[in-house]
Amino acid sequence: MKKNNSTRTSLASKSILATAALLLFCATALFAAEKKIIRPPGAKPGGNYRSGILVDGTLYNAGQGGEDSAGKIPKDFEAEVKQALDNIDAILKAAEMSSADVVSVQVYLTDVATFQRMNAVYTKYFKEPRPTRTTVVVAKLVGPGNIEITVTAKK
Repeated sequence: MKKNNSTRTSLASKSILATAALLLFCATALFAAEKKIIRPPGAKPGGNYRSGILVDGTLYNAGQGGEDSAGKIPKDFEAEVKQALDNIDAILKAAEMSSADVVSVQVYLTDVATFQRMNAVYTKYFKEPRPTRTTVVVAKLVGPGNIEITVTAKK
């Protein structure tokens, strides 16, 4: 009987080791996924962040404000929202994606009173079925803007 128990223990140990090796392989493959920097045309490299990073078909987009290519923010809030969405669109296009590929959106507003105005522009940009969305009102953004939007997209 001892030999039989020993054989079972040996087989169980080998099974556990094989399972552990498989889990280690899967974890390594997951963390070793290639990151591709996404930079829309005209975007300058550098700084402490990237416009977008594509990993395994998922695009992670840095928050975009309403600054145009000259760094100016429109005086009209709706134009600022549209510019932020246009900035996101440029990143999506550089990753060969579109707003239809967006699965999650985070909107940061400096004034809760602008929510409906933002939403009116937002619903023209994102068609049904719209992505999930979180909207947060913050005291201030970095810089003079009134809105920042970030998205995650999946092809």
